[in-house]
Amino acid sequence: MKKIINRPEDFVNEMLEGIYAAHPGSVKQVGEDPRCLVSAHKQEGKVGIATGGGSGHLPLFLGYVGKGMLDGCSIGDVFQSPSAEQMLAVTREINSGAGVLYIYGNYNGDIFNFDMAAEMADFEEGIRVESVVVGEDVASGAPVKAGEKNTRRGVAGIFFVYKCAGAAAAAGLSLDEVKRVALKACDNVRTMGVALTPCIVPRVGRPGFEIGEDEMEIGMGIHGETGIRRGKLLPADKIVDEMLSPILADLPFVAGDQVAVLINGLGATPLEEQYVIYRRVAQVLKQKGIEVYHTYVGEYATSMEMAGASISLLRLDEELKQYISAPADTPFFKQFAL
Repeated sequence: MKKIINRPEDFVNEMLEGIYAAHPGSVKQVGEDPRCLVSAHKQEGKVGIATGGGSGHLPLFLGYVGKGMLDGCSIGDVFQSPSAEQMLAVTREINSGAGVLYIYGNYNGDIFNFDMAAEMADFEEGIRVESVVVGEDVASGAPVKAGEKNTRRGVAGIFFVYKCAGAAAAAGLSLDEVKRVALKACDNVRTMGVALTPCIVPRVGRPGFEIGEDEMEIGMGIHGETGIRRGKLLPADKIVDEMLSPILADLPFVAGDQVAVLINGLGATPLEEQYVIYRRVAQVLKQKGIEVYHTYVGEYATSMEMAGASISLLRLDEELKQYISAPADTPFFKQFAL
């Protein structure tokens, strides 16, 4: 294991110490627990938005706490859920009288702990909490049917849910309306990833899985969960075609749609390669008569030092375009009004 760390058991807290030191005007910790991170700019009367999850995915989750996006985040060990008590502490801190919306990925540990935190917030603090669980990875389950449980993982597309819900809350919408916007974004976003190499959790000290030097895995999750197909590494255009086809078919996306596109690096994929990916995505969308409204390229949801990338598409209507276009300012994401 080659990592620029001190002791593996100190990795998460020392990372957080660095973030607080680098961005003192943007974020702060709650009490004595560095794993409870909130915005330094609390706005009274606004719906609070909280997220949380395991470390190892920067800038997800905590990187989107700031103006126009999230208000707080609870942080677990690498690839592990934070506790319900940490989530409650964040909830208590960001509540300003309008209620709190939880937005988090579709993972059992997060669901259990966020549900418990919501119950404690209601019972102990009298804070109304609503939840939106994001699961948009088309590789990890069948399309969700009405009344059925969503088995899909939440991956990089959660960024779009944060962006839209955060803008709606900043605009002064009620808790019910912010939740509606978040659910609308969930309904219209789809993601697919590809992995080329494994990653190493510091406390473990060895790769979480093995993949051949000349192999790739289409549809692998951001913790190394099994994908759809493993095979020989293909040229970039063929990789994109194999990833994009099921995304487009799933919603489905059709001619005349407007979309926001997210090309996300998993931690060790150069920006040059990410733009090679976007080049092909843009070609295919143009061929299909799908208009790109806005594009994001970079690292938005990583998996330590895993090599690979994901593609997310968000289908837009006039309302979602308004929220995608709104300004935002966090330590890891800045956008002027489009």
